[in-house]
Amino acid sequence: MPVGIEAWLTQIPPITRAWLALSVATSLAVQCQLVTPLQLYFSFKSAFTNVQPWRMATTFFYFGSISLDFVFHLFFFMRYSRMLEESSFANRKADYFWLLLLSSVMLLVSHVALFNLPFLSSSLAFVPIYMWSRRHPSTPISLFGLFTISAPYLPLALVIFSWVISGTWKAAAGDLIGCAVGHIGWFLRDVWPREMVGGYSLLTEAPDGL
Repeated sequence: MPVGIEAWLTQIPPITRAWLALSVATSLAVQCQLVTPLQLYFSFKSAFTNVQPWRMATTFFYFGSISLDFVFHLFFFMRYSRMLEESSFANRKADYFWLLLLSSVMLLVSHVALFNLPFLSSSLAFVPIYMWSRRHPSTPISLFGLFTISAPYLPLALVIFSWVISGTWKAAAGDLIGCAVGHIGWFLRDVWPREMVGGYSLLTEAPDGL
């Protein structure tokens, strides 16, 4: 029977567990100087002109060097990604993977067209945080035992806290972009089918191949 950290890991649903493992492994690899952040960040020129396609994936797994900001983002993404996967996407792993994949594509496009953020890990992490908060609007959230807010205000509170601990607006900008992409995902999955009678489509449900 698994014990300790092994038991804890086996309780995490598979998509969140894989994302967590890859993120921790990437930061440890940088910490041990096996790779450098310069080999992981995304830019259109590096990924396509220089034929380094792995950058389209590694940009989503590097949360920075091991620090308070690293722990902050990893903890909250793991917590709310797990809760979302266990509730809204229970027995629908392919749909959750599809949500994250489409969100990743939108973030890469926004990077090329609008923003110049080398790493998009925290942006993607805010997608499940935002979606969970919109799907549980009446749930009270206690932040660090200091004050209580309702779930829809959680993403904004975390963006502000990220800004405070990082000391730079770029960290908050990346998180806000993730909230915007999360809002699009929530609108397409929850609002459009209900209010616009749009039904489900390839943008909301995984293709049969998954």
